[in-house]
Amino acid sequence: MPTLNSNSNSNPNSLWWRDGVIYQIYPRSLADSNGDGVGDLPGLIGKLDYLASLGVDALWLSPINKSPMRDFGYDVSDYEDIAPVFGSRADFDTLIAEAHRRGLKIVMDLVLNHTSDEHSWFRESRSSHSNPKADWYIWRDPAPGGNAPKPPNNWASVFGGSAWEWDETRGQFYHHMFLKEQPDLNWRNAEARAALMNTAKFWLERGVDGFRLDVVNAYFKDALFRDNPASFSLDPRAALPWFRQRHLHDYDQPDLHSVYRELRQLLDARPERGLIGEIFMTEDPRVFARYLGDDQLHLVYDPAFAAQPWLPRSFQRIVAEREAALGADAWPCYCLSNHDWPRHVTRHGGGPFAAARSKVAAAMLLTLRGTPLLYMGEEIAMPSPNLARHELIDPPSKRFWPFYNRDCARTPMQWDESLNAGFTTGKPWLPVGASHKKINVAAQTDDPNSVLNFYRALIQLRKASPALRRGSYRPLIERPVAAMTYLRETDSQTMLVALNFFGHDVTVPMPPGQWACRLSTHAAEHAPGETLTLAPFEASIFERR
Repeated sequence: MPTLNSNSNSNPNSLWWRDGVIYQIYPRSLADSNGDGVGDLPGLIGKLDYLASLGVDALWLSPINKSPMRDFGYDVSDYEDIAPVFGSRADFDTLIAEAHRRGLKIVMDLVLNHTSDEHSWFRESRSSHSNPKADWYIWRDPAPGGNAPKPPNNWASVFGGSAWEWDETRGQFYHHMFLKEQPDLNWRNAEARAALMNTAKFWLERGVDGFRLDVVNAYFKDALFRDNPASFSLDPRAALPWFRQRHLHDYDQPDLHSVYRELRQLLDARPERGLIGEIFMTEDPRVFARYLGDDQLHLVYDPAFAAQPWLPRSFQRIVAEREAALGADAWPCYCLSNHDWPRHVTRHGGGPFAAARSKVAAAMLLTLRGTPLLYMGEEIAMPSPNLARHELIDPPSKRFWPFYNRDCARTPMQWDESLNAGFTTGKPWLPVGASHKKINVAAQTDDPNSVLNFYRALIQLRKASPALRRGSYRPLIERPVAAMTYLRETDSQTMLVALNFFGHDVTVPMPPGQWACRLSTHAAEHAPGETLTLAPFEASIFERR
């Protein structure tokens, strides 16, 4: 049974993006209010009390702008409107008001690298070489030679094939880093840049508390359009053209940083606004550090944990790299799962110990130095279902099946054991996982030993503990094999976190002093001594008296 014993108060001067817990919502899959099988804003509004009961501070919404949904919202056709399948701007205004009434911040996913090919900007841009928006996208003449038009260089699309698409109307190629229906914007064009900044202003004025910026290091491309050199990687993904190149010229260009400084000025003109960026296709924290600071991003969204095996040394290595690269001033942001990867419950083995492993993972995520980012459903140890190919909807998932599958992370939230898991009264847009009969919110709400209530207790303890929010991080085992232990320390408080990753007892050294157990998956108290014996899959947090 999780036990909690703390009566400290949270810091009244805390910053939500630094001290709080962020919860990612994939709106299509949270709650459907009208029976069309797709989650929507009214459905989300109906779940705000549940989300507030978790203790989270901010809700990051995956894209909700108007879109033809070729990439499920990451192909925007109108930056200042809401996709009708999700609701209306009035619904969004209600969401903002109701979330704020409950003390929840709203973070909007802003996709500024590209639009949909159905956006009015692109339709005008492709119509001629001389229209007012002719230079708002990245257009190039074909390379010389050959009977058919040849792409201007060798740049590849992340989703396979060339990043260049021939347009008969304009007689040029346009660049698309992702789907051909997602043409990349030209951030070097001053008018396009101003229009995109106005998009941010529009939503800030409607009360949005921050933005999660998609692929922030891809906005600018090499002005000379030079070929990328070949990469001789042993990465199994090198079967795809994208991974056979060293991407020196199609992202992470020096011009990028002026954009984040301009966006940061917009946010800093308003109190308590946060800017979170996804640094695309790298897990190198030295790259992250270049985008963080007082005048750029508040946080870099870091999915490195999503690629780690269930080994304490792997997680500790990731943390050590970030502590060294980011220093004391820049702030990490960790997550276990997201909408692009199979859920961590499934990645780490599932089976009879899935709930126990989930508690250990949660204790790690919510006690490390940095902002924890939860993905909806992980608080109930929701697994990824094994979808058949004919059940897939996502274009890259269908194209690269069975090697890559995003849909398995996007299935509907499991609210109860009823038909369709309480998500919809209609046919769900993706199949509901069969696990919903046992793994659901209703089944865990009143169970004191549930993963859900352990998450709630962890978040409560984090809020009550200055050391867990702002303290330094110090690992206690240099090369962990089965357990990970570390201290979080401020001048006034020291917390010890002890995590056993495996199904057998593990004995670890105990730092000197008198320790009180504040939260544990097992016993509320441990006998004092020089060592600590952790039960299988035990997660315990102590405070020095």
